[in-house]
Amino acid sequence: MALSITTNKTDGVIVVRLGGAIYFGEESSSLRIRVKELLEKSSQIVLDLENITRIDSGGLGTLVALYTSARKMGGDIKLANLGNHVKEILQITRLVTVFEIFANGRGRIFQQGHSKTLVCHSFPRARNPA
Repeated sequence: MALSITTNKTDGVIVVRLGGAIYFGEESSSLRIRVKELLEKSSQIVLDLENITRIDSGGLGTLVALYTSARKMGGDIKLANLGNHVKEILQITRLVTVFEIFANGRGRIFQQGHSKTLVCHSFPRARNPA
């Protein structure tokens, strides 16, 4: 299944809506290339994962690599609208402790100490099991 990527910009924040699967190979590569291009235009990127049906270890690696690249550039990658599969994978791998995750399309993004309204609400981070 091909990965679809669409973008829009709101108040300097680029929202990247993804659909399909993020697998190692062509999908991960196209996502990496596109988001790195977008990071040159805005340091704030939100990946909307609502329509992602599957993600493998290569896809997870791509998300982490993009997060790391953004941070090195003084930017940030945030995740929004996780489907059940993606949410479960991020919880199992404990990547929910790495990414700032939003449950849906309304809320705030923080940039240089000031809040900017965007389309996201905070998603409670998973707690470590006892």
